[in-house]
Amino acid sequence: MTQRAQAWFLYPARPDEVGKPAELRFEEFSLRAIAADEVLAEPLYGAWGANMYHALQRKPIDVCKQRGEPRVILGNAGVVRVLQVGADVVGVREGQLAMLFSASGIDRYGYPEKALAYDATGTMGCLSTRMILRRHELLPLPPGTRHALPRWAAFSGSHITAWSNWELAFGTLRLQLPADELPRPHVFGWGGGTTLAELELAQRHGCHSVAISASERRLSHIAQLGLAALDRRLFADLNFDEARFASEPEYRRAYIVAESIFLREVNRLTDGEKVHVFIDYIGTPVFRATLRALARQGVVTTAGWREGMNLSFLRAGECIARHQFIHTHYARYPQGVAATEYAEQHGWLPIMDQRIYRFDEIPELSRASTAGELGFYTAFSINRE
Repeated sequence: MTQRAQAWFLYPARPDEVGKPAELRFEEFSLRAIAADEVLAEPLYGAWGANMYHALQRKPIDVCKQRGEPRVILGNAGVVRVLQVGADVVGVREGQLAMLFSASGIDRYGYPEKALAYDATGTMGCLSTRMILRRHELLPLPPGTRHALPRWAAFSGSHITAWSNWELAFGTLRLQLPADELPRPHVFGWGGGTTLAELELAQRHGCHSVAISASERRLSHIAQLGLAALDRRLFADLNFDEARFASEPEYRRAYIVAESIFLREVNRLTDGEKVHVFIDYIGTPVFRATLRALARQGVVTTAGWREGMNLSFLRAGECIARHQFIHTHYARYPQGVAATEYAEQHGWLPIMDQRIYRFDEIPELSRASTAGELGFYTAFSINRE
């Protein structure tokens, strides 16, 4: 039996829209009946994430064209209520609350290859009043959870990603420098909510964590968590462009001054030890400075690429310094389960922006994201709890 639903749709870019941010369209559509291995759910809350920003910017890909589909529903971080369960589905029941688990396309070992409601063909996100999902795209919430559902919505994206990335990055550091030799590593981070979640984990593992931001709102959030903060406005010109660095003397001078200030601050905050794990979700504009701030046997780690995917470095120098480069993509399902259990017990969940956007305010939320006006974690509501 089919039913009607409403959603915010992303369409492929027309020729006159290339290079411009996309605008979502609110439309009604028919939802097909679920198959035996599927679940029908109603989204309650979603969280705005970096993949939604990328999709609307159509960078690095136009997801509609990538998927070969006429329109796409975004949103792979959220909390849903299960409405109907297919005959072959086990482990979830009608009425149960669950998070979205965005590892939609996985390899033989369970590592994600394609993301739900992004580049995984045929999937739909929580910018809809109804969703059809497969069992492995749902992660049940702890029964009777003591934490608010909007926090779990954001957790399902940022914190599960952070858990998997930190597990590998910190493990790699400890293979080179065990705790008896380096009791309190210095961990710095560029980026948004996932970076912040990872810095919290680092602090919980006995590290000295420093979050970098140029936003008063975000700096206040960092302080609220008890993390050290470094104001990026001190080195506002730290935005490396190799071509401009080679051809524009004024730009080169400004960049070198900014980098010098940044490295001075790193030395101050680490007592000259430099950074043992640098969490870098930004990419190209800060990568040169990241490497220069990295201690010997240090680790650069990421699961994202907000401002640049192509990096270059001198392999000989990195080998001699024993620098390690960690790249992950979301998480395996057991890691999601472990992260959720830890969060429920220890309260490692996002502190949300006070404003929860209504479903009819999604265009406003989209514009605020493009303008860089959001805090670390922003939720929107779809259906009532």
